[in-house]
Amino acid sequence: MRVGSFVLAAQFPGQGQGEALHRAVRSAEVAEEAGLDTVWLAEHHFVPYGTCPSAITLAALLLGRTRRLRVGTAVSVLPTVHPVALGEQAALLHLTSGGRFSLGVGRGGPWVDLEVFGTGLEAYERHFPESLDLLMRWLREARVSADGERFRFREVPVVPRPSEALSGAAGPEVVLACTSPSSVRLAAERGLPMLLGMHVGDEEKAEMVALWGRHARAAGRGEDEIRAAAHVSAGVCQIADRRTDAEETLTKAMPGWLKQGLDAHVTVDGRHRRMRDPLAYTELLCGLHPVGTPRLAVDRLAATSERTGISRFALLVEGSGDLATTEENVRRLGAEVLPHLR
Repeated sequence: MRVGSFVLAAQFPGQGQGEALHRAVRSAEVAEEAGLDTVWLAEHHFVPYGTCPSAITLAALLLGRTRRLRVGTAVSVLPTVHPVALGEQAALLHLTSGGRFSLGVGRGGPWVDLEVFGTGLEAYERHFPESLDLLMRWLREARVSADGERFRFREVPVVPRPSEALSGAAGPEVVLACTSPSSVRLAAERGLPMLLGMHVGDEEKAEMVALWGRHARAAGRGEDEIRAAAHVSAGVCQIADRRTDAEETLTKAMPGWLKQGLDAHVTVDGRHRRMRDPLAYTELLCGLHPVGTPRLAVDRLAATSERTGISRFALLVEGSGDLATTEENVRRLGAEVLPHLR
């Protein structure tokens, strides 16, 4: 089982953006010291829900500051960028880090980001599969051209080519965030592992893994490849000596962050988007994920893995909003939970 942290660089009420980013960087450094496997970095624009606007840029910084830790994006929002530009950056990090980079991509939402970056609502609603396929070709082939609905250009060489420099590596790992049956099918047909959100429980994640397998078989993928698919389960983790203390830490801090962060999202076309009740959502997360004693955390992670078949976890460890508490949380996760899962 591989356990990593999920870093949003969340800006809690009363905090500055620099404080949120400093906590994100520091928690990643502590994650390597504590023995975690991976740090997954979120990406958001124009909202305090997350203050990192470029997960791949922050990944570059953290890869330079660490030596063992795998660093991934969770996710780079594909409709707001050109897939070739993202592919070039991913190839660069893959090669210069010795293969320690994972590229997580996702569709994002119908946010004002699409207007600001000039890609438009069509990039979100219709062109995501085309963007994903162009990205994958860039990461796997030597020369690439495009003649699609959104992207058209003459053949050009891939430089640097990620599949050449590292022996036996086809290029950086690519993971696809999946929140719907259509995105599960998209991932399965391309043989991409899924990143499943922290808002759903074991039963729904197990159903999505099973659906992925059915679509993968229909696409002609073999049973060995299907069994080896390294899906990732996102969750929340807060370790304390008593379960009530861990839950209290999160219910005191997270609702304020969630309210200001979720309320700040603006749709590009004015459509109404119903946001979750912050306190109810926090309580839901506490019930679904390893929030409590080290023993409870071990049991919940093991149970999720057994029920879903997922063996990789990306756990939000900054739910307290406090740097010292976050560092302690990461260290306890590494010292008191991970040894029982390996």
